[in-house]
Amino acid sequence: MSLALQVRHQLGAFALDVDVTAPPGVTVLFGPSGSGKTTLVNAVAGLLRPDQGRIAAGDWVLFDTAARRWLPPHKRRLGYIFQEARLFPHMSVRQNLLYGRWFAPRAARGESLERVVDLLGIGHLLTRRPGALSGGEKQRVAIGRALLAGPRLILADEPLAALDEDRKAEILPYFERLRDEVSVPILYVSHSSAEVARLATTVIALREGRVAAMGPPAQVLADASVVGVRELASVLRARVDAHHADGLSELATAAGVLHLPRVAEPVGARIRVRIMGHEVILSREAPVGLSALNILRGTIAEIQPGKGPAARVVLAVGEERLTARVTRRAVQALGLEPGQTCHAILKSVAVAPEDVGKGRWSERAE
Repeated sequence: MSLALQVRHQLGAFALDVDVTAPPGVTVLFGPSGSGKTTLVNAVAGLLRPDQGRIAAGDWVLFDTAARRWLPPHKRRLGYIFQEARLFPHMSVRQNLLYGRWFAPRAARGESLERVVDLLGIGHLLTRRPGALSGGEKQRVAIGRALLAGPRLILADEPLAALDEDRKAEILPYFERLRDEVSVPILYVSHSSAEVARLATTVIALREGRVAAMGPPAQVLADASVVGVRELASVLRARVDAHHADGLSELATAAGVLHLPRVAEPVGARIRVRIMGHEVILSREAPVGLSALNILRGTIAEIQPGKGPAARVVLAVGEERLTARVTRRAVQALGLEPGQTCHAILKSVAVAPEDVGKGRWSERAE
């Protein structure tokens, strides 16, 4: 189900002007504070009535100035996941979940309680009250409550921002399951490029109320004008081929074999791997005698000198791109030019666990 966001609104000195249509999946609104993410989400939620535009999830039109259509918030069929779980403290987990079901029209009750409980792994929590739950457990219950409301669209407003790193690592796989196993589109707000790399189907990068970039995470996170040169990253698709006794997992990518600290996915699983540009070393020749295990081969597609001493070198590896952030001096010393074969070197420990997540795509894309 596609998501159409056509919104123009003046809010004091701030102007929001967005006109995009995102394909099914998880659409992430990405950008710094003040870029317009909250204003746009409020417009989708019905908490703000835009001056002009149209908002629709598939054929479910929430707002359309041309058609004079405006659905109030309680009729929009939204599941809202906040930074804090906002559970009822006097109710059990089961009662909190069923409270969401109470709002779902009888004919629109798609997900069963049993299915949601299994999806989120919260069966052992059903009799507990929120006060006896961890932050991650509370957020899983909040996700379940949103699903059981029979939504046509789920809004997730920085749902991991209030959690520590361990709890974020606990919750991220459940959002990946929502993306891959639930048909409801998700509009997800984040300023974390790691979350974008793992979760997004489509990224809408906002800056000063306008769309700075839009596309898959691999494209947007490699754009220095969006993320800044220090956060340049690649997102490679990979398949888990083996888990070795020394604690490393072997992954197949379009650029070659990757060895990473043990990946928490079974052999055969398809995953995404975020590789930071500053962790990549380039070599014209295939290097030997290195401690780094990962040597990926590609063709230089683009070289972009920066304003300072750095340069961005993009390698084409099949249909994908691998970005390296090196110095302009290194580019000159190596004589790098577009069209040359080049090798990218990456230490196994340079990829953090939070940079590896589930990823599903078509056979054609592989």
